[in-house]
Amino acid sequence: MRKKVIIIGGGVAGMEAARHLSAQDIEVMLLEKEPKLGGHLLNWDRLFPNRRDSKEVLEYLEKGISEEIFVHLEVEITDVRQEPQGFMVTLKDGRAFASDAVLLANGFELFDARKKEEYGFGIYDNVITSAELEEFFRKNKHPDLFAGIQSKRVGIVHCVGSRDEKVGNLYCSKLCCITGVKQAIEIKELLPDAEIFSFYMDLRMSDRHFEEMYYEAQQKWGIHFIRGRLSEASENPDQTILVKVEDTLTGLPLKMTVDLLILLVGFVPRPETRIIARKLNLKEGEDGFLSPEDVHTASNSTNIPGMFLCGTLKGPASIENTIADARAAALQIAGYLSEL
Repeated sequence: MRKKVIIIGGGVAGMEAARHLSAQDIEVMLLEKEPKLGGHLLNWDRLFPNRRDSKEVLEYLEKGISEEIFVHLEVEITDVRQEPQGFMVTLKDGRAFASDAVLLANGFELFDARKKEEYGFGIYDNVITSAELEEFFRKNKHPDLFAGIQSKRVGIVHCVGSRDEKVGNLYCSKLCCITGVKQAIEIKELLPDAEIFSFYMDLRMSDRHFEEMYYEAQQKWGIHFIRGRLSEASENPDQTILVKVEDTLTGLPLKMTVDLLILLVGFVPRPETRIIARKLNLKEGEDGFLSPEDVHTASNSTNIPGMFLCGTLKGPASIENTIADARAAALQIAGYLSEL
């Protein structure tokens, strides 16, 4: 009989792992809580560092979901438990599915910027998140976003929800910096006369070609990068935003009025992932993301035989690294199943 794997999460990681497991004649069931597969990629416009259209990557992933893969959308998982002969996954509607292995691939959530009340998100109309800006780009609603902006001065704030002891997230989300660089360039393309100020703690251009994109933002597009942390944002009578920043290079306070303030929100673990992890006694890191059995030699395995991890539920990662991790997970799962 064919071995069975249940994949929880139908984003980039889950879709790519499903493709490779199915190609090895393994029966795959893909469970996704949203109405459509694709995860956060559905809301992204262009991808760094080459600003490729995200739809191309989504089309690649969708082609890998053959009719042989059993996809269940809009499902809520209420229980995952280990059985003598494998695992049982139970849904809210009462259905239960048995499998020989389970792959957790249900990713991350974006930090809720309303928790940083001093930044004004959810209070002032002209304070938005990087995710909302990306949605404007994807849906081609640029005129709606920039309607009424007079001086076209834009502020971008890094590390919102990351490296912040006050909200309990000490880790770096890795991709906020390059997202801010990419979005700054895209705004400048739309509004050539705009002044764009990027307020950062440290610019972490951690992957290949990221540094070149950062230099392009400065040299070609004239983006202003200011090393400083935003302390407060407030609304002026004309709905522009007054920001107060400490310039950490000069040690001097800085006040500036911007027409639009963009908050670069970081990654946080999904609550449902942590519920499953605690029920099964899976390893969690201090940051709340799940930890593999061995970060160097078994990065997709867990302390439970037959239970595997991949993608951003282990921590922030780019799309290309997530795809690579999903392929590695599929390989480890196939090896495990071959020994049963």
